[in-house]
Amino acid sequence: MTITEKILAAHSGSKEVFPGQFIEANVDLILANDITGPLAIEQFNKAGANKVFDPGKIVLVPDHFTPCKDIKSAEMVRLLRNFSKRHGVRFYEIGKVGIEHALLPEEGLIHAGDLVIGADSHTCTYGAIGAFSTGVGSTDVAFAMITGKIWLKVPSTIKFIYKGRCGRYVGGKDIILYTIGKIGVDGARYMAMEFTGEAIEDLSMDDRLTICNMAIEAGGKNGIIAPDRITEEFLVSVASEKGIFYKSDKDAKYENIIEIDVGTIEPQVSAPHLPSNAKDVREFSNVRIDQVVIGSCTNGRISDLRKAAMIAKGRTVHPEVRTIIIPATQKVYQQALKEGLIDVFVESGCVISPPTCGPCLGGHMGVLGKGEVAIATTNRNFIGRMGHPESMVYLSNPEVAMASAIMGRISHPDEVKHGY
Repeated sequence: MTITEKILAAHSGSKEVFPGQFIEANVDLILANDITGPLAIEQFNKAGANKVFDPGKIVLVPDHFTPCKDIKSAEMVRLLRNFSKRHGVRFYEIGKVGIEHALLPEEGLIHAGDLVIGADSHTCTYGAIGAFSTGVGSTDVAFAMITGKIWLKVPSTIKFIYKGRCGRYVGGKDIILYTIGKIGVDGARYMAMEFTGEAIEDLSMDDRLTICNMAIEAGGKNGIIAPDRITEEFLVSVASEKGIFYKSDKDAKYENIIEIDVGTIEPQVSAPHLPSNAKDVREFSNVRIDQVVIGSCTNGRISDLRKAAMIAKGRTVHPEVRTIIIPATQKVYQQALKEGLIDVFVESGCVISPPTCGPCLGGHMGVLGKGEVAIATTNRNFIGRMGHPESMVYLSNPEVAMASAIMGRISHPDEVKHGY
């Protein structure tokens, strides 16, 4: 079996499972946020449930419209707060909250071999830790909160083998944008995307989280990386237990096997209005921008801020470009303060936001107006994703985003660092 099939078999009490099979599996962790949580709670109450199956396995994270931007968002968060008090489930309030998919690994809530579901499509992020994790609907979350189970169809698997070494300014974001550009936004529809190879083994946990985060942008059911030494070091640093380290069998069957040489990948930019519109950053050098967003569950971790600050240090952003920096969690914010990164950003003319999904979904803290153009380290650039339906969003890594903020147009970092 593949690593995905092994985890699903273990959680459904089966000796083995196969693609296309329907199973009922036990969940290790259930996640909902301020948009999807209220819907799940409504269904929970409609079902007449009086208690959750296990308070320790449910997490509510208000991160999309927080700090609450209006009365409606405040009421949604209040609903989560009251539910958490009533049932004793984890709830991350302002001052402790972070963007959910950065927060949960940081808090040590995800372990290798876990089965995690969340009412948010980017729940697939946790595959970087060797877990099966996937986004589900709010009704599924309500059912799981009551029973501790989820109904799933076992996905087939595409195996991606990444060879070589990444060049300068190329990391997890560029690898996944290039991959999505190669197979399309439906190229892995309802499949497991298994990321392997020497290039993956060389990547930090932050880069791995970025890659698995965007499996959904290729239509994937989940993204997953077999746990190794990097995984173990990460889990030891954040969690009290490591979990079970599964790996695919040598004779596991795959839907397809795709090999990619990362040494050929340049920093990538995805043009509106699909993440699959990925090309070399230099092909967009004439695109002027109005706004830059560096953050999100994809690229708001401390390593991302370090990369952006390296480009920004001693420079100022273009006077016509609004540049918004969003540390993904309170701990990331605090570490950025300790390292002087916040000073670098403020001195260069950026604004710092508290942890929030905010502008990524056109919520707040950076909504675009008609005809405006942004480049962002977020994961989606659909029509109207960041605001007005006639605005445009380009996707990139942190170095490209910051270089573009300084130049006032989409730019390769070398244009800032070396003048070409």
